[in-house]
Amino acid sequence: MRAYADAGRAGARGMRGTGGGREALNARAAEATPGIADTDSLYDMPGHLIRRCHQISVALFHQECAHFGVTPQQYAVLRVLATHDGIDQITLAGLAAFNRTTAGELVARLEAGGLLTRADGSDDRRVKNLFITKGGRQLVKNLHAGVLRVQERLLEPLDKAERKRFIACLARIADVNNELSRAPLRAPRARRRGVATGGE
Repeated sequence: MRAYADAGRAGARGMRGTGGGREALNARAAEATPGIADTDSLYDMPGHLIRRCHQISVALFHQECAHFGVTPQQYAVLRVLATHDGIDQITLAGLAAFNRTTAGELVARLEAGGLLTRADGSDDRRVKNLFITKGGRQLVKNLHAGVLRVQERLLEPLDKAERKRFIACLARIADVNNELSRAPLRAPRARRRGVATGGE
């Protein structure tokens, strides 16, 4: 696993400064589509670049954390529950920015793996509250170092100041456009009295 990760880093260093062939692709696109401005190239469009960065982030996660047997989405669920234990599935979906169907599938897999449990809500038995198990909490702790390495490797081409600006810009774009998402980020609802707040 470490050799694979080192090879990934070497490959990233080898491509640095080349844009992964982006400049050459831009030049070819400009020749093929003379009626479209160079600034409108697919390879310079923010949406396309964000998608590529997401693909790279997922690849790095699997390099660093594959031996734990969880996906980035499953990690997000566990990380949310580690902070908001006892929330219902709809609230979980909002806090992790997943649609309800995806959240349901992730919860089912994590429950089957013994990483979370479901219990009837004290006010409404139709509502299932979710609780991270001891094993789930331990997994979050075990994953932490690898997840930090993912962020470090992803931002490796940027210096400290550039990283701060980049993250601030991404956060602003996500926050301002939140309601345009099919799975917007939602703050947790205020809990009513009697709703469980913790446990296994």
